[in-house]
Amino acid sequence: MLGIFSSGIVTPPDELVAAGCRTPLPKTKSTVLVNRFTESNPCAVSVQIEDDVHLIYTHHGESALQPRSFAVKDDIFCLFEGALDNLGRLRQHYGLAKSVNDVVLVIEAYKALRDRAPYPPSHVVGHLNGNFAFILFDKSTSTLFVASDQSGKVPLNWGITADGCVAFGDDADLLKGACGKSLASFPQGCFFLTAAGGLRSYENPKNKITAIPADDEEIWGAKFMVEDPTVLAPMK
Repeated sequence: MLGIFSSGIVTPPDELVAAGCRTPLPKTKSTVLVNRFTESNPCAVSVQIEDDVHLIYTHHGESALQPRSFAVKDDIFCLFEGALDNLGRLRQHYGLAKSVNDVVLVIEAYKALRDRAPYPPSHVVGHLNGNFAFILFDKSTSTLFVASDQSGKVPLNWGITADGCVAFGDDADLLKGACGKSLASFPQGCFFLTAAGGLRSYENPKNKITAIPADDEEIWGAKFMVEDPTVLAPMK
């Protein structure tokens, strides 16, 4: 799956910009990235939302245990890869029908967060048990919401294209060709919500997340790490 967002939707993270400057590699524009995805996946489904958002996915090569899915409801678009272990309980929690699948559940959970806000974002994502990654865009508010599970079993990466778009996807090699060293693995157990200030850990929401420059021989330009306050606290 692949989600591309213009700088009008999300500001490129400073850490990825710095990584690209430190060890520059050739980049391509987001349109080239889209073409490469569709050319290598003839059965890909592509959705463009005005000039700011492009969402693409394919069932080709997906795992039977971690399928990819896509849904749109009330101008909320969501790409989902993986499976929720507690889908039944979450349906009951949000008052949803038994026919609701994983991707629609994520949309409904986001709507509850946006409209009723019974819990902070960290609780909403933290209630999702299983192996998953999702990319959600709310057209009505221009909000981007991305998350990865605690174990990182479903790969998710993000980077910056030559025209300043932020791209999220499960294919690191594809993103590397477009983003160069402005590329990193999306940190597991974390979410990115533009309405809540960007990248946060839902396992440890109060802990700061820092980006450490990666070695030159690695595919990544940076590694995002959730700091442990017990390690950083001064000794008394």
